[in-house]
Amino acid sequence: MPAPTLKTYVYVDGFNLYYGALKDTPHKWLNLMALCREVLQPHHEIAKIRYFTALVKPRSDKPQQDLRQKAYIRALETLPNLTVHYGHFLSHRVFMPLVRPLPSGEKMAWVIRTDEKGSDVNLATYLLADGFRHEYEAAVVISNDSDLKTPIQLVRHDLKLPVGVINPQVKPSFDLMRVAKFMLPIEPKHLAASQFANTLVDQHGRPIHKPNGW
Repeated sequence: MPAPTLKTYVYVDGFNLYYGALKDTPHKWLNLMALCREVLQPHHEIAKIRYFTALVKPRSDKPQQDLRQKAYIRALETLPNLTVHYGHFLSHRVFMPLVRPLPSGEKMAWVIRTDEKGSDVNLATYLLADGFRHEYEAAVVISNDSDLKTPIQLVRHDLKLPVGVINPQVKPSFDLMRVAKFMLPIEPKHLAASQFANTLVDQHGRPIHKPNGW
């Protein structure tokens, strides 16, 4: 007898996914529903995807990065069962040691440090809240962030619900491996098979174009 199909919620750590599996690849225009089906089928009915991110700001070396991100979020919002949840960025000056001293002999320098805040907490909160509300029969987290160990463990041990992890990075987190029901990799073939069309249309009939260079 085949295994039952489970009503599944997927929780996506957007930056962990980007820097682990998408950066410097031709697969950034990623349809998350298609990816989940590629990796998880046939025993999971993807009922909802929650995508956690923060809005980036343009930089002198990447003046278009905010526009590319906004185009991608608009593309994600064409998926009927996907919601986007925002954290935020904090930027501040920090006096830090250099990897190599400058020719002048200086070993420290002021740098602008940018930290993304809130996404991991938001993901953990929704994973727990949805579980306690009996919204899903199984949950899947797309991240390799070991900070998510405790909420995954609580859902599994206290609610007796399965939580799997899809790992976007090369080296899996040992902490997540220990607490997850299963851990699956994201392979290049999954990404290649899960791309949006180059042009989409939003709910208002306005076109969404794949960014140049993606």
